[in-house]
Amino acid sequence: MLLFHPASGAVLASKDPGERMRIASTTKLMTAIIAAELLALDQAVEIKPEWTAVEGSSMYLRAGESYTVRELLTGLLLASGNDAALALAETAGGSVAGFVERMNDKCLELGLRDTHFDNPHGLDGETHYSTAADLARIMAEALLIGLFLKYTRTGRSIY
Repeated sequence: MLLFHPASGAVLASKDPGERMRIASTTKLMTAIIAAELLALDQAVEIKPEWTAVEGSSMYLRAGESYTVRELLTGLLLASGNDAALALAETAGGSVAGFVERMNDKCLELGLRDTHFDNPHGLDGETHYSTAADLARIMAEALLIGLFLKYTRTGRSIY
């Protein structure tokens, strides 16, 4: 657990902030950061059938339909859409594996030494983990670029 002030980076309270743990859907913060860096918000993405078959939470994408990157980011962050994570990852990275490599490169760029991603959606993986301290830095990055607040401040559904 870690409570910090994002603007200053000051840690206000913590307990075991360096303990590596499973991170589930908090993974999607890094997915959103990388997708927003690589894709135009108005870019259309045609949905592949394999993206709609992922387990877990979904924004209920339909194969063959097109969505903008903006819509996919909203579904990723509001509905915690694993399907949106795959669509963004493959579109931005050329492949899910290529995108995950970019996620891990971004960790190095941000100085995150206790985070590793196996996928863009957060389903458990053998080496898919982070710490409270590293997640705080990822959230600070999302806040810095305005990403998290921009896509979670909406009162309307995109479906």
